[in-house]
Amino acid sequence: MDVEAVTIDAFGTLVTLRDPVPALQAALAAHGVARGASTVRRAFAAEVAYYVPRSHEGRDAATLAALRHECARVFLAAAAAGELAPATFPFVESLEFELVPDGRDACDDLSRAGLRQAVVSNWDIGLSEYLRALGLDLPVITSAEAGAAKPDPAVFALALHRLGADPRRAVHIGDSPADEEGARAAGLRFEPAPLAAAVRRILA
Repeated sequence: MDVEAVTIDAFGTLVTLRDPVPALQAALAAHGVARGASTVRRAFAAEVAYYVPRSHEGRDAATLAALRHECARVFLAAAAAGELAPATFPFVESLEFELVPDGRDACDDLSRAGLRQAVVSNWDIGLSEYLRALGLDLPVITSAEAGAAKPDPAVFALALHRLGADPRRAVHIGDSPADEEGARAAGLRFEPAPLAAAVRRILA
């Protein structure tokens, strides 16, 4: 297979989330609410359960702000801190993402090989700002833009259109069944994460 383009899933494949519990505990304490780590962890899990199936709703500035407001509200309610205002609680600001080990090198290897790249992820439109903060300047196509979440192939079709790539000459790297199912439905080859190992296989 003569590869010309590679799409990369974001969470779990390209980036991970540092443990948010200490930062969220500190944010609550700054607002006069003391909560143990187990309570905060459960509250964060409740927020994740709320956000994941709704990530594609954050498709522009207004809907992203509304989604983030609701995520903060869900977290605060689950932490028994519903008296705090979601609009002023720094929930999103407490989340810190980082690249997976060798993530930057893997992307650089693809660039040196002349392959076009894009990040394809079930995420709101805020993903671009996170990646820029990590020093990655890649095209980003989210489920919010496509209007449907993986495994729907729409987000892959949009990415291929942006890249000007033939799906028969494209590979998607991901870490979930939705990545594999969606990629194959869109006509792409699939390579499972870890990212660095997948890139080595593609370039071999």
